[in-house]
Order: sequence, then C-alpha cells, then structure tokens
Amino acid sequence: MNPVDHYLQHLAAERRLSPHTVSAYRRDLENLARLTGGKPLDTLTVTDIRGAIVRLRSQRLAATSVARQLSSWRGFYVFACRRLGYAGNPCTGLRPPKAARALPDILSPDACAQLLDRPADDNALATRDRAIFELFYSSGLRLAELVGLDLDDVDLRAGEAKVTGKGSKTRIVPVGQQAQAALAAWLPLRQPLLCDNTRALFVSRRGARLTPRSVQLRLDRWARQAGLGQHVHPHMLRHAFATHVLQSSGDLRAVQEMLGHASISTTQVYTHLDWQHLAKVYDQAHPRARKKS
Repeated sequence: MNPVDHYLQHLAAERRLSPHTVSAYRRDLENLARLTGGKPLDTLTVTDIRGAIVRLRSQRLAATSVARQLSSWRGFYVFACRRLGYAGNPCTGLRPPKAARALPDILSPDACAQLLDRPADDNALATRDRAIFELFYSSGLRLAELVGLDLDDVDLRAGEAKVTGKGSKTRIVPVGQQAQAALAAWLPLRQPLLCDNTRALFVSRRGARLTPRSVQLRLDRWARQAGLGQHVHPHMLRHAFATHVLQSSGDLRAVQEMLGHASISTTQVYTHLDWQHLAKVYDQAHPRARKKS
C-alpha cells in the first residue's frame, strides 16, 4: 500500500472521517504531487512545499483553498513521520495566506417565519418538507446530519434528537415545539411510503432515505413559493438558528455545543453577525450616530 492510501485508510478507519472528506484529502495530496513534478513525497523539502504554494497562488485560488490544501499536506506528513518513518515534515513553519473571514448568509427572524408559517398541506411530501425545515431551524443541524437521522434518533416526548456529526461524534440537540408538531404530523405519513425496512427518519416518495441534493432543491422551491425572493440553502437555516439563539441568550458556549463545533473560534463568527445587527440598530436609533442629510 502506498503512503497516501495508508494515510487515507487511517482517516477513514481510525479517525472515521466521511467518504467526502477523505476524497478531499486524496485530491489535495494528488495535487501536491502534480505541483512538485511527481517527486516522491518522502523527498520533498520546505522549498518544494513553498514552491507548491506559490504555484497555487499563481492560479488565483482563494486564500482559503490554499490554506485547506496546506493543512491536508501537513496532516499527511504528521502521520507519515509518526507511522511511516518519514524523517521530517516539510510543512513545518509554513503559514497559510491570510484570508478575510466571510460572514455566512442568514435569514432574519421575519424571513424564517415567512418561510415556515405557510398554510398547512395534507400532502405527505409537503408535510415531510415542513418537518425538515422546522427541524433545521429548531436544532441547527448540518445537512448531512439531518438526512442521516434515523427514526430512533428523535424523542418527541423529551423534545430532543441524537445527532451524528463530523468525525462520527454524537450530540443531543433540542427540538422545539413547532418542530415537534411538524414531526408528529409527518410520522404517520412516512409509513405508507416505505418500500423496505429503512430506519431513515426522512424518506423520498419511493421510500428510500432522502438525499442531501433532494433537500436542497425542495428548500429552494419552498422559499420561492413563500415569496422570499432569494436563494435559500439548508446551511442558512443553521446559521439563522445560531445567530438568533445567540442574540437572545448571549451564551456562546451553549451555541457551540448545540452546533457541534470542536472549537469555539468557529462559533465566534456569529458574534460578528450579532455585532453587525447591533451596529445597524445603533446607527438608526442613536441621535449622535445619524449622518446629517
């Protein structure tokens, strides 16, 4: 087994990363080989890695993309030094290019209400979609987490759900009353759609586990029918959940735990969103903040 395959097997079997993430690592390491002219990975030096970064930047890649690839390369060499006998890590001491942190797109509370407070529909798929979108906003789930939910993962009586997030880590998230009601309406309609013994909470019209792409398309269609006038993707509901909870509670640690963030620095982006909201209110309301016309 070559060193890259050995590392990817480690990521999949020991660190339990998703196939999508493992594929991304593979692409980054294959790109390193191209950028360094196919030199054996155990012979690369700091100069080689620095040259690879320069070539990436010359391709006008975003700083975040360059940083991600450097992180992939560094992770491989850390593993190779520990497990494969490599003499050194040529990525040591190299820093990724700095990039401005983009703030996520979110929906306002009014927009969320407009999206979710549509007239009830007895159609099974519409009832399912309402339950999906209510759960997104209620619990701040990632798309993969939501489609991965099984029937036994949700406890409506306790108002909570067990979610499997990145790295196969599980956490318990709250399920609000509106989401509970939407799920209770969906469950009786789920059974007639099943074509096998799938345990998936959300299934398609053919009875199979719903795919992430299907959820994306249904949400965008739902948003257009609600008259929002903008493209809405599932992560926007996760961002809205985090921002609205933080604005109301100010408890950053609690939001971090509910989102399943490994580092609180990831969650802190929502404090910037909150500050933007406060600054806008200040500019509109404070007598000394208003610009003279």
